[in-house]
Amino acid sequence: MNYLDLITAVLGLAYILLEYRASIWMWVVGFVMQALGIILYYQKGLYADCAMEFYYISMTVYGFWKWKNHHTPHAAGEGGETSITHIPLRLALLWTLIALTLWLAIYLLLVTLTDSSVPIADAFTTALSLVGIWALAHKYLEQWFVWIAVDIVTSGLYFYKDIPFKASLYALYVIIAIFGYRKWKRMMREQAN
Repeated sequence: MNYLDLITAVLGLAYILLEYRASIWMWVVGFVMQALGIILYYQKGLYADCAMEFYYISMTVYGFWKWKNHHTPHAAGEGGETSITHIPLRLALLWTLIALTLWLAIYLLLVTLTDSSVPIADAFTTALSLVGIWALAHKYLEQWFVWIAVDIVTSGLYFYKDIPFKASLYALYVIIAIFGYRKWKRMMREQAN
């Protein structure tokens, strides 16, 4: 039994529940989860996921800072942090292109420089996650759609790579993300009123 799998799964559950509530404390839990994830993913040969954890750690610091210091008058989150908004169309198009470019670049790196047995899926989830965490840091409602796609693919990938606790967690994430989208949408309407 891999205890890092179990511990990071428990932290991941706490993280998504805090995200569901739009709580700034998710960033603190995320930092610990990602630090342990570096070790877990390296052990399992998920090199893109391992590298992504370093990016996640920097984004948790950025996200915490952004949520804490960029106040808006009608914030929906705890303590008057940044309001939930829609991603502007120009940014949605730009970040879609960035995600596709990252997917190809990460895939090429994995097939060229590693012994990855799942380069397409590993690159896909990594590329979308890089975009998703940025959208989350900005409290864009549509970040939930990114996470739903990531969570579905990641769940299958982790079952395949024998990381059952995290795989099950990602399957649960899909359900929580659907409810999270609905809750954030409701919170966004409330903050507009």
